Amino acid sequence: MAAGRRQPVTRAKRKIWGWMMFDWASQPYSTLVLTFIFGPFFAEIMTDRLISGGVSGERARATAQAYWGYGLAASGVLVAVMAPILGAIADSRRRRMPWIRLFSVLYIVGAAGLWTAEPASFSTFGVLAFLAIGLIGVEFATVFTNAILSTLDNRREIGAISGSGFALGYAGGVVALTLMLMFFAENRDGVTLIGIEPMFGLDPAAREGTRSVGPFTAAWYALFIIPFFLWVRETPASREHIPSARQALHDLVRTLKSLPGLPSAASFLASSMFYRDALNGIYTFGGIYALGVLGWSLIDVGIFGIIGAIAGAVFAWIGGRADRQFGPKPVITTCILALLVTMAVVVTTTRTSVFWFPVEFESAIPDIAFYFCGAVIGAAGGALQAASRTMLVHQSRPDRVTEAFGLYAFAGKATAFLAPAAIAVASELTGSQRAGVTPVIALFLVSLLLLYWVNPDGDKGQ
Repeated sequence: MAAGRRQPVTRAKRKIWGWMMFDWASQPYSTLVLTFIFGPFFAEIMTDRLISGGVSGERARATAQAYWGYGLAASGVLVAVMAPILGAIADSRRRRMPWIRLFSVLYIVGAAGLWTAEPASFSTFGVLAFLAIGLIGVEFATVFTNAILSTLDNRREIGAISGSGFALGYAGGVVALTLMLMFFAENRDGVTLIGIEPMFGLDPAAREGTRSVGPFTAAWYALFIIPFFLWVRETPASREHIPSARQALHDLVRTLKSLPGLPSAASFLASSMFYRDALNGIYTFGGIYALGVLGWSLIDVGIFGIIGAIAGAVFAWIGGRADRQFGPKPVITTCILALLVTMAVVVTTTRTSVFWFPVEFESAIPDIAFYFCGAVIGAAGGALQAASRTMLVHQSRPDRVTEAFGLYAFAGKATAFLAPAAIAVASELTGSQRAGVTPVIALFLVSLLLLYWVNPDGDKGQ
């Protein structure tokens, strides 16, 4: 009997660990591809090509940033259109795992395809197409995986589970980024962080070490997603109760129409829409910004990423415990305020100034300031995302949690293109990378205002 009682507990713990392993497996796409390795590499190659074509240095860097932004915006629009539709169908049928498998394949194909970004035969459209395929894969897989959170434990404990999941993801990002910097990603001198040529005979002249970030990310995901598929199980709806796709979409429209009568839930969805978009803007442009404004190398950007990811892992875990103690709203508010202050420092930091105070061009103060900002962004971003998942549970009805996660996905993706597009347009219009990233400050301010109307206990607590 004792063994019989222990077995369900073991299965429940395995399900939780399997669910958290998705964060570990998928995080390198954000850490390595979007932010710290491939994004800056793309900007570097594009900038060099534009300069060789007669474009001035500052304008070339801003244009390269704009190209990256347009690529992300295009994939964001597709995600925004399809997420609520696929989510409504999958939620109504209580079948998420087939969708996760499908989008896992897209993740792997898109990431692996980034190997084709050879500087000598660089195809902007082709590279951005592979980037979009992988990004669509990871975004949709995350949508369906997040919807499983509410089935893992009771409402009090899922805050800690969510925080631990993000902490594990950031830890995976740190490990993956460290391996890439030490053994694969080369700087302009053709050596890695520890001063060696890329492993396995990869040619530094063709930037094969840096380009291997794509296959590396694909292989990492393919290996570490296995526990998720082994240990996470869902109970499908009985066939006689499976609604049609049309009925699922009808239910989605009905739910959207009901939001005006749920002011707290609607305010949270709107607030999260803006701050998640702003945070994604920081993540996807942080490395490119440092590369252009401070003149960092890919190795410098990678160290910046390690610092941010370590801070993210630690504070996602701490934030999960604070969430359990005080609730998610104080955690979310504190994180947004921290990100606002940090972005003010970022946009006023150049090689010759920090927060408008002049420094010598050779001074290390701007670099130190930016490393510190990276740590704060990682810490606040990790805790913010973890608390957001649990806040949604507080805002939803116990019998409609899955539908609420579908709306959360819709809110997050409906404007997923906004920050990249705003940064791209601002960069191109001003010809300045610093001015180009200022839209994220406005997005954070709007989200903070909307958060005022969010009741910690949801509309049932009004």
